[in-house]
Amino acid sequence: MAGIYIHIPFCAKKCSYCSFYSEPKQELIPPFIDALIAEMSLRKDYLPDTRVDTVYLGGGTPSLLKKADFERLFDALNRHWHIARDAEITIEANPDDLTCEYLGQLASLPFNRISMGVQSFNDRFLRLLNRRHSARQASLAISHAQQAGFGNISIDLMYGLPGQTLDDWSRDLDTALHAGVQHLSAYGLSYEEGTPMYRLLTAGRLSAVGDDEMNAMYRLLLQRTGENGLEAYEISNFARPGCRSRHNSAYWEQVPYIGLGPSAHSFDGPSRQWNVSSIAGYLQAIQSGSVPAEKETLSADERYNDFVMLSLRTAKGIDTERLERLFGSERTEYCLKNIRPFIRTGHALMADGCIRLGVEGILISNLIMSELMRV
Repeated sequence: MAGIYIHIPFCAKKCSYCSFYSEPKQELIPPFIDALIAEMSLRKDYLPDTRVDTVYLGGGTPSLLKKADFERLFDALNRHWHIARDAEITIEANPDDLTCEYLGQLASLPFNRISMGVQSFNDRFLRLLNRRHSARQASLAISHAQQAGFGNISIDLMYGLPGQTLDDWSRDLDTALHAGVQHLSAYGLSYEEGTPMYRLLTAGRLSAVGDDEMNAMYRLLLQRTGENGLEAYEISNFARPGCRSRHNSAYWEQVPYIGLGPSAHSFDGPSRQWNVSSIAGYLQAIQSGSVPAEKETLSADERYNDFVMLSLRTAKGIDTERLERLFGSERTEYCLKNIRPFIRTGHALMADGCIRLGVEGILISNLIMSELMRV
């Protein structure tokens, strides 16, 4: 069992909050597709298992690609790996790209899941985020995807936007949940260094939403998703029964995956590596027959830290039996000792051999995780 992530590093324009690697050089898409196919050949033996259960095209903006581009990629994927018949195959898409014609093309391809970067159903906030779609386009994209036969649709929303009130957030949630999507990812805005929004914040031209307001928005998120039948299976992810993101769940379970394309990360268990964040550098290296990547072998403590952090984000939590099996009694005792104060205060819970965060614990999850880390 393994996963494949393909990074499509092109955007028509950059969102003001985004720190993911992308460039507006769409004229480089044809040679980029060639390079991706060549990278697959160079790295076909990276995964410990040739069976692939999830494929995820992210970005950037994968919906800038044409049907013929996708056909070439899927042909190459199937040459090098065994894609399971029931594999989850996801494409990230911008709502304004999802015309009826384009959705019809996607439906004829192996894609069975769409993840839309909606972020808000409020045009004022969409302009602030420098999104290129409108609220109406977002709603139409969901409807058109449903009409095209997609039964597994995820949308991304953001909260804690400058000037956003609890009522604004409530209206966004109502719109999303009434649209009948199967999955919702909701993220509190973070100001990443180097982004336009970070520069506006540090220049005093906008104000960040306070912690109390952020916490109120998260509590409302939990309330509304629960009332509408979506399970909170990870801190930022909510799904109807049977519609969890299998690809992301595999990340949290530390299943091996290969990342293809500029800036894409890979993990094989003992090590992780990441490709160069440059389209030009990527194309040049691949054309010369090498993979432009850096690699690090993980220490036992680093693997323990990753396991604890990723597990604690999920509803299942940290399976202490698996923790001891993987990392031994010393690290397990360290984890149990450091979580006890949070169990006493109710921020964390211990049941069925698993350590989980309570609602109040989620609100201070970074603090709790830091206490469990080994440095």
